Amino acid sequence: MTALSVTDQLFFERAELDRARAEARVAEALAGADDGELFLEYRQSESLSWDDGRLKSGAFDTSQGFGLRAVAGDAWGYAHAGEISDAALARAGQSVRAVLDGHSGTLAAGPPGTNRHLYTDLNPLSAVPFADKVAVLAAIDAYVRAREPRVRQVMASISGEWQAVRILRADGSQAADIRPLVRLGVSVMCGDGDRQESGSYGTGGRTGYDVYLSPECWQAAADEALRQALVKLEAVDAPAGEMTVVLGPGWPGILLHEAIGHGLEGDFNRKKTSAFAGLMGERVAAPGVTVIDDGLIADRRGSLSIDDEGTPTGTTTLIEDGILVGYIQDRLNARLMGAAPTGNGRRQSYAHHPMPRMTNTVMANGAYDPAEVLSSVKSGLYAVNFGGGQVDITNGKFVFSASEAYLIEDGKPTRPVKGATLIGNGPDCLTRVSMVGNDMSLDPGIGTCGKEGQGVPVGVGQPTLKIDGLTVGGTAS
Repeated sequence: MTALSVTDQLFFERAELDRARAEARVAEALAGADDGELFLEYRQSESLSWDDGRLKSGAFDTSQGFGLRAVAGDAWGYAHAGEISDAALARAGQSVRAVLDGHSGTLAAGPPGTNRHLYTDLNPLSAVPFADKVAVLAAIDAYVRAREPRVRQVMASISGEWQAVRILRADGSQAADIRPLVRLGVSVMCGDGDRQESGSYGTGGRTGYDVYLSPECWQAAADEALRQALVKLEAVDAPAGEMTVVLGPGWPGILLHEAIGHGLEGDFNRKKTSAFAGLMGERVAAPGVTVIDDGLIADRRGSLSIDDEGTPTGTTTLIEDGILVGYIQDRLNARLMGAAPTGNGRRQSYAHHPMPRMTNTVMANGAYDPAEVLSSVKSGLYAVNFGGGQVDITNGKFVFSASEAYLIEDGKPTRPVKGATLIGNGPDCLTRVSMVGNDMSLDPGIGTCGKEGQGVPVGVGQPTLKIDGLTVGGTAS
């Protein structure tokens, strides 16, 4: 079945909503608006967690609703409801028209259609029996404990969702998408005397559970979480000061996402609150640095066939060989900036309005072998995994904690260190990149991005990077 036929059943055949009547309501509500849409959503989600040798929690939820938006200039009205009915839609239409008081606009043309489909339509929640999911969690616990006597705690989780969306516009155009999303996570705590350390690893994507519940996948995840915990047991306090930092490939791209990616979103640049505002066409990074937002990678957590405004996603080059060449755009900010939407209008759910958000944000490969990058550093820090961080979009300043890092001595990673914090400024950091590796890899599929209280799934990726003169906060006395 197609996405349109599935959403016909969900929103018009099963719900108390006539399709023709809904289209008329949308046209009436958006008369005189510059833009807008009706966003219909049906979502099933579940989560199971294992701790202390038993199933700790299990949850299943079904939700549905709609959000109606009318746009007038740079203002918008938004109304949403968990009831899909003609009466609820009529009330929403009256509410959003308040933003159009005295405004007479010309409705923007709708997005182009697409037959692209980047992931399966199958509902992962119903494809695998509940007992089989619990059995995998129990197997992870037993597997980890059998491998290492210093294991003190094992936590594992499985989560999934199946989201169906339908977008109706005032001109009668429509788009639909069926989106699966699953994730497996493992956390291990190891102890040696009074010292305890933990490691964690997660993986996921827009596919079925079968990929992630296979022994090959969950054993690899468990091995990695255990490895991290054991490495931390041997870690010494990190030194502090300005030093050369080498970032590993893959998940360290979260620094790229937070410190740079948000600053390239259209709304921040239109309002001139981004450190990158007004710099289009100028050099903002070292030569060799190319940054891309790519929503078209099949089965990836951050990918979408269409965004939440109905625009087909794309591959948007943001920085090319160090030059700023593009921004991430939704429809509203693209129209006000005289640009084209890039398929990055995203929302957490029907209860949230769309805004420009990243999909999979990556730095492209460079020319250097990663071993060559490391060997070029006499003394420095090699950061291969990151924990939490904070970023100020207005000036690009960031603070990130490295959950796994090593000293670099005479061109080789040596002792693991704990307590290392990277401190810097995103735009300045880009200019300090002196070597870009040829080993670009994507994160394992765990990213969730927060913005204005909304969380959406995203992906990151990068090759090995050498950054000169980055400030490191440490715990060594």
